[in-house]
Amino acid sequence: MAKVSDKIAVTENLANATIYEVNIRQYSKEGTINAFSNQIPRLAAMGIQLLWIMPVQPIGEKNRKGTLGSYYSIRDYLAISPEMGTMEDFIIMVKTAHANGMKVILDWVANHTAFDHAWTVEHPDFYVRDAKGQIKPPVDDWTDVADLNYDNREMRSLMTESMKFWLKATNIDGFRCDVAEMVPLDFWQDTRRELERIKPVFMLAEGEKEDLHKGAFDMTYSFSQHHLMNDIAKGKKNALDMDVYLKGQSVYPSEAYRMYFTSSHDENSWNGTAFERLGEGAKTFAVLTFGLNGMPMIYSGQEAANNKRLKFFEADPIDWGNFPLADFYTRLVKLKSQEAALRHGREAGEFVKLASGKDEFVYAFVRKKGQSKVLFILNLSGKAQKIKLQSPELSGEAIELFSGEDLKFKANYSIQLKPWQYLVYRFKNL
Repeated sequence: MAKVSDKIAVTENLANATIYEVNIRQYSKEGTINAFSNQIPRLAAMGIQLLWIMPVQPIGEKNRKGTLGSYYSIRDYLAISPEMGTMEDFIIMVKTAHANGMKVILDWVANHTAFDHAWTVEHPDFYVRDAKGQIKPPVDDWTDVADLNYDNREMRSLMTESMKFWLKATNIDGFRCDVAEMVPLDFWQDTRRELERIKPVFMLAEGEKEDLHKGAFDMTYSFSQHHLMNDIAKGKKNALDMDVYLKGQSVYPSEAYRMYFTSSHDENSWNGTAFERLGEGAKTFAVLTFGLNGMPMIYSGQEAANNKRLKFFEADPIDWGNFPLADFYTRLVKLKSQEAALRHGREAGEFVKLASGKDEFVYAFVRKKGQSKVLFILNLSGKAQKIKLQSPELSGEAIELFSGEDLKFKANYSIQLKPWQYLVYRFKNL
């Protein structure tokens, strides 16, 4: 049985990590696990430490949407979709990731199954049913999935056993749990205890409620900050609203990880690419996600500057080109991993907001811990801004992350920022 200290160690090992969401279907023309596995060394070279693999199980055919269907309409929890490969391919992928210093979590859909999952015939009592006794979807327009009934103890037990199967058979390191808030918290708490008996796990919830961190999950989504970035980009809100957001984070326990992102499979397909939503500020907001107290996430194709909405129910391979943003993200990922000031959770460095005289438009702050200090200056507006920073935090020599420019800071620092300009300074010789 894993010790409690082991569980904490897994989390703390990821306190400086960046998570990368893997869409295997769209990662290559083949759409296979093996084709993705070939890219793992490239991601390791970027500094990625945690891979989130979107669902790989067989997809339901009954009520299927589109040609290939939704990854989240699972017909069999214990198998691999033949189009993606075999269980052996998956095991090799996990081994390859581990050999490259990465941990792997698998997307888990516990709230619903496909309508042709065996349980719908063998155990109709596992499902929520309408007044006519018919199995129903959890949400009206989720017509391809059947809502599971968590009042049924046998179903709960089988769901937990299915998750344990993947832990034992493939040696993954945990799960990203789909629509986690639609499943009772006590199920996640009970299952976490069961999983920990096998090995230490890392658990990510697609949800934002602080209660998810009570004995169930290590990390939750920051949907609110994501939507705030979209609103700032559209001019509906401004940089001052970031302060309001951060004050609200006090409800989370100190050990909680929060996940920050400018894109994901849902956002890309349904709401638009980062470039559609964030415009010329897309890179600026990406820099912000690496500066906050939380784990930044990169979605498949962002390092290639993917600017198309990937189809959700069809094959629609990413056009990788020459990876135009690979250097941009590599610099951020490695900064995150190397600077103690940028760690998150219980190990987080202190956050110091800096007044700029243009706080409505410019977000400037320092993260510091011990001998590590990083300054972020972000123009969150489409207009040039002349600012003056005054703070004792600014004394010392620093190098700018993207240009390599050396700068000797004094307590006062003035600069004319271009629209959406971002500057990141690593202080030296502290």
